[in-house]
Amino acid sequence: MAIRIATWNINIVRARADIVEQFLRDSRPDVLCLQETKVANDTFPHGMFDALGYTHRILNGQRMHHGVATISRVPLDGAWRYDWQDNGEARHIGVRLPGGVILENVYVPAGGDVADREVNPKFGQKLDFVERMTRWSAGLREPAVILGDFNVAPLDCDVWNHKALRDVVSHTQIEIDALSQLQQSHDWVDLARQFNPAPEKFFTWWSYRNTDWRLSDRGRRLDHIWCSPSVAKVATAFEAIKDARDWGKPSDHIPQIVTLDL
Repeated sequence: MAIRIATWNINIVRARADIVEQFLRDSRPDVLCLQETKVANDTFPHGMFDALGYTHRILNGQRMHHGVATISRVPLDGAWRYDWQDNGEARHIGVRLPGGVILENVYVPAGGDVADREVNPKFGQKLDFVERMTRWSAGLREPAVILGDFNVAPLDCDVWNHKALRDVVSHTQIEIDALSQLQQSHDWVDLARQFNPAPEKFFTWWSYRNTDWRLSDRGRRLDHIWCSPSVAKVATAFEAIKDARDWGKPSDHIPQIVTLDL
């Protein structure tokens, strides 16, 4: 059974329902994992997804902040929500896919502007979040996919200019080291780099501050799809929908899709 799984930080789902609909009509993933939905569960735009056949939805919403949603055309089994932020913020949903593989949808905190936890508590919260993920990951014994907005661009070729950004939050060495420990804790395979090997430049986010984002191309790879080694062996395709950065009132992130032969 081939299943196509997409991830997208949509940055307010109700404000961008039109481009979500465009994506679902054009690309038809089986499962869509959204981050930064910024909507409570009871005001989520259910009707649009029902009309498109995405009748299975697991939500972890929060009014005006954060929020994740896993939406599917195929049945999902179970649901769990980890509080890796340790303060009740809506940043995670786990479900089980047909065939038994678990799917973890996560939105890691951005971490503020200063890469020093002593003067910027948000940066410390981000590092602590990743550390809690790492402890969970080290005990994981089931085949899994973990994806979403990790808010870290780990490789030199994951940013438009390594030298300019090495002290900028999302590409600092302390964040890269923390993400590396997370990856090593379960031998996670980074599917974007499996299909687009380094040193090829590959970005998923471009700031709204760039008037002509294509021309400047000052991007970062903040969004990731990782999987257990056994799952990586059945990954058959990977897509990044770069044109979505130009749709309507766009998100500053683009969707990615992986195909797994489960």
